[in-house]
Amino acid sequence: MISGNKYNSIRKLGRYLLPVLFTFVFLFLAFRNIDLAKSIRIITQSSLIWLVIYVFVFYLSHYIRVIRWKAIIKPIKPNTSQLHLFGAVMIGYGVNCVIPRLGEIYRGMFLGKWEGLSRTSMIGTVIIERIIDILFFAFASLISVLLFPGDLFEEISWLKTSLIIGFTFIILFFVSLMLMVKFEKKFSNSLINIVSKFSKTISSKLYDLFSTLIDGISTIRNFKSILIIVSLTIIMLLTYALNAYVGFYMLGLEKEVGVSFIMAWVLMTISSYGVVIPTPGGTGSYHIIAILVLTQLYNFSSEISAAYALLTHLISYIIFIGTTLIIILVINRIRVKNGFKSENFISVFNINSETK
Repeated sequence: MISGNKYNSIRKLGRYLLPVLFTFVFLFLAFRNIDLAKSIRIITQSSLIWLVIYVFVFYLSHYIRVIRWKAIIKPIKPNTSQLHLFGAVMIGYGVNCVIPRLGEIYRGMFLGKWEGLSRTSMIGTVIIERIIDILFFAFASLISVLLFPGDLFEEISWLKTSLIIGFTFIILFFVSLMLMVKFEKKFSNSLINIVSKFSKTISSKLYDLFSTLIDGISTIRNFKSILIIVSLTIIMLLTYALNAYVGFYMLGLEKEVGVSFIMAWVLMTISSYGVVIPTPGGTGSYHIIAILVLTQLYNFSSEISAAYALLTHLISYIIFIGTTLIIILVINRIRVKNGFKSENFISVFNINSETK
């Protein structure tokens, strides 16, 4: 019989190995019938000018995310440093490129440390932000269905089911959210008591989750804040689509098939489902979906579609990991110069300096 500690070790190991397994499976499925040598030749012939524009728009889209996060946090601390916000966002993505979902935690932890804020509250705002993303990407997918000249549900067989599951989750979440806000103690305590009868561990985690969500929700207090957050989210999505559109010209896709912003919007929304799958940085899952969209929906060749998926994903990986390492170094130097302690991936979990 397996002991408790050994079981936990195996479970943790499986949690890290499963995303890696998914990655290899998706990569195999994505590239099994593709001439990769030809795809790499296409990448080597990429336009340098469009590459620079692509990187600029890429950073711009994530800077808009920074501004949106600042709007969410404003009620807690109006003068939050944009450098710290940008650094935390990039660290979050950088960590996700190695270990899926852990980046969300590090993002809140680093900002909380740098700004002297409750790290629980910051993680709460990250969770709320991700829920907003899910909601708007679901609506963006519906817009794609309307914009696509054919039957997108027929072309992408799993899309309709994904949207039904997504909107069901969103509705249940917002109903729970309303109950938590209106009957905070009564609702959460009742649910936790019910769950505790089955599992003390799950009920404890549920309590922590409710506390974190309440902290996050408390930052969005009025209609003006909601309007700003919604507007910035729409701008961010449009910038993501613009990035995908620039990617067409970076690899010369317009020479093979005529391209449009609508095509980029559809590609952006559908390929985003690949990032939802817990693989490091969407590796494999993004590739297979991006190639599927370009070949099946828009009749691009397999090789140029693979080149697009490979290059755009590689750029994101280099930017996220490279910026993570640089931004930590830069911010720590500034902090030390101003008499503060430097922070790293271990020290941010130190609870001694937690701001309540």
